Amino acid sequence: MEESLQLQIQRFEKLPSPTEFASQIESKNVPAVFNGCIKDWKAFVKWNPANGGLDHLQERVGSSTVEAMLSKTAPVFYGDIRSHERVQLPFSTFIDFCKQSMRNTDSSGGSLLQSERHHDAVTDVDQESMLSGDVPQQIYLAQVPIMNSEDRERVQLEGLREDIQTPTFLETKELASINLWMNNAQSRSSTHYDPHHNVLCVVAGSKQVVLWPPSASPFLYPMPVYGEASNHSSIALENPDFSLYPRAKCSMDYSQKVILHAGDALFIPEGWFHQVDSDDLTIAVNFWWRSNIMSNMLEHMDAYYLRRILRRLMDKEMNQVLPKASHSTEKLKSTCELPSNGADHGCCDLNPACKKQGLQGKDLKLHELEPFSLQALHELVSVVHDRVNITDQSQCIQSTPPNDSKVSVKHECDKTLTSKLFFLEDDPVAKILWTFDPSTLQNVLLAMAHNFPRTLEALMLHLLSPVGAEVLTRKFDEVDQHTTEDDRNKFYQGFYGAFDDQFAAMDAILNGKELFALQAFKDSLDKFLGVNIDVPKPSIR
Repeated sequence: MEESLQLQIQRFEKLPSPTEFASQIESKNVPAVFNGCIKDWKAFVKWNPANGGLDHLQERVGSSTVEAMLSKTAPVFYGDIRSHERVQLPFSTFIDFCKQSMRNTDSSGGSLLQSERHHDAVTDVDQESMLSGDVPQQIYLAQVPIMNSEDRERVQLEGLREDIQTPTFLETKELASINLWMNNAQSRSSTHYDPHHNVLCVVAGSKQVVLWPPSASPFLYPMPVYGEASNHSSIALENPDFSLYPRAKCSMDYSQKVILHAGDALFIPEGWFHQVDSDDLTIAVNFWWRSNIMSNMLEHMDAYYLRRILRRLMDKEMNQVLPKASHSTEKLKSTCELPSNGADHGCCDLNPACKKQGLQGKDLKLHELEPFSLQALHELVSVVHDRVNITDQSQCIQSTPPNDSKVSVKHECDKTLTSKLFFLEDDPVAKILWTFDPSTLQNVLLAMAHNFPRTLEALMLHLLSPVGAEVLTRKFDEVDQHTTEDDRNKFYQGFYGAFDDQFAAMDAILNGKELFALQAFKDSLDKFLGVNIDVPKPSIR
């Protein structure tokens, strides 16, 4: 909720100054609409199809050759080059398409788009045959350069530059390119993001733009980062396959929709996904420029930034697995509530005296435990023994609970039950550990170390799942934050002293934690980069 409020798109009736735009709008990386931004352009009047604008365009640059998108999936135009062709076309020919569409509309009184049938596109046709049938509706002028600072040879419509002017709030920017976008029938662009900041200006017609922040990438299934169309969503606009892309069902929950009329402009920050529906015969111009972040990113720092960003995405993925809010913890407590047997199991949570109990040496006996800690210990030991019994049926783990001395685990069956548990709700041990406050955790683990050392060893060395290891180490962090150095040392000495090989116990916990992080890393690659790969598992030390 807090993020959605921070990312709310605003509309401005008054244009900001360059300083205001840079400090208050661009720096936030949130889209913004500027009503009537370009109504003082010459193009706003001269390009208007209702006022002879097509004749003006034809006279000005009709002899220019432009590169057009030709798509058999029209009115939907997908950015993947496998879904469309790029064809060379005289600009005057496209203007003739537009004029024919206007005549059809005038005669029928209906939509310019008279058919949405999909036909195979034909490129080797002369101008006369292209003016008939569905070919005109399959053509879209997308990103035709009016100005390009990096490649002047690509500029095809430089003659239109004098009809437009850079919005005042962009006057201090080093523009990368200015482009024309024009369709002669209703059209839809596929969902994608751009690697530059963008101001989209509607000169004639109207557009509906649906926008998603970069954080919504997992719901849009971006194409693989190594692919040609890596900035496009994999989800089809028509008949999306939710069995293949289940998260996409929720994608619209993270979207915002804006309507742009002639004269309006929209700031689309880099990385924001957007999908655009254009009305009949819509003309637009956009301005691209590099963001300060990308302009100032030094190439020799790329590897470092990549690792930092991947780590942050991985941490975010891990935090989504474990509940953070207090009410989520209470919900978990209720799902794994311990049998009371008439005891007051809320003592350690409610009685301040219990909080001040501290550690009475490293050997904590059962009769020294508070009722809730005792019940928690009982539940934890029972879960371990239940798992041992399950594996015993497969001749892997042999146990005779509750006699702790007979709990043993064969090496060849290590972690066969728990190595694939990455979600809190799937692992009863992790759920129990998650409900412990630092005092309860210390008391339970020390009592376990003193009274059931082999059960503790079986749990930590063989039955601790990746999510269980992550929960345990987070609880250790809480212990470190809430106890004195003396109590901390006593606790860890008592806990690790129960193992014949203390380093093996540490390794088991750390390996489980790294497996949990590894799964989060792989999920992040899949969700944000569209990459599904096998990553080597952490080495066992």
